[in-house]
Amino acid sequence: MNPYLTVGGVVIAGALLFVAAMAARRLVAPQAPTAMKLTTYECGVDPVGEGWAQTNVRYFLYAFLYVIFAVDAVYLFPWATVIRSADLGMASLAEMGIFIGVVLVGLAHAARRGLMRWL
Repeated sequence: MNPYLTVGGVVIAGALLFVAAMAARRLVAPQAPTAMKLTTYECGVDPVGEGWAQTNVRYFLYAFLYVIFAVDAVYLFPWATVIRSADLGMASLAEMGIFIGVVLVGLAHAARRGLMRWL
């Protein structure tokens, strides 16, 4: 069987399952829209007052640090499995050294700009 037919069949089956699930939801879900249910609700805050609200910039710091360490962890765990391999050991060690160096340069830049201060 042609591999493209297999992939096409899986895509078609997935699309049909999605359409069937949406149709079942439409048939089974209760339909009782009220004015309260149709109001905008976001993040647990009622939409009262102006639409403009300032967000604390410290949240950017948390997101920045999370991305740095999450990406770092994503690369460190697979690397740890091949470090003892004879054919990949030294090459992967050099590549990981470069990667960690780039991450440290990013952290140093953040610290120099004052993003690492917590208060």
